[in-house]
Amino acid sequence: MAVGGDGPRPERPVTIAGVSRPDSVSPDDFKAALSRWASGVTIVTATGPVGMTVSAFSALSLDPPLIQVSLARAAATCDAVLDADGFAVHILADGQSELSHRFATPGERFNGLTWTAGPYGAPLLHGGIARIICERHATADGGDHTILVGRVVQVDAHAGEPLLYYRGDYRSLAPTDG
Repeated sequence: MAVGGDGPRPERPVTIAGVSRPDSVSPDDFKAALSRWASGVTIVTATGPVGMTVSAFSALSLDPPLIQVSLARAAATCDAVLDADGFAVHILADGQSELSHRFATPGERFNGLTWTAGPYGAPLLHGGIARIICERHATADGGDHTILVGRVVQVDAHAGEPLLYYRGDYRSLAPTDG
């Protein structure tokens, strides 16, 4: 048995009567379940210029500072991002849904857009609530996605609320009593 934060747990998965096999879960059912998870929205950019909207983003490690993004292998810009020495992750602000949509659909994403070249030649977009610049650290197989791990070399954070994606649409944080 391995011991973790919640006490002992089996080293191998346990088969429980009545539980479906993983290959019996349809892609539509899986997507429906995942749509109940609200996520922030990011745009990942790299030299080219190339960029893509990514909602599968998270912190991975504080020491060293690492992040991970999951890139759809079928995306036209996936290989270019993976081949770059570094990249930028832009955490979008509430009100930037049009920018997210621009980078999520085929076409010339940078046409008419103001940006500056940053480290590793990655385009730095204006606006947003944070920007994380990374050097490529590692990649891993993630099924129909490639997991890109970046070592953080620079961060910029700004005031504002995040753009959220939930159940197939953009959302905003609800005001809280403070």
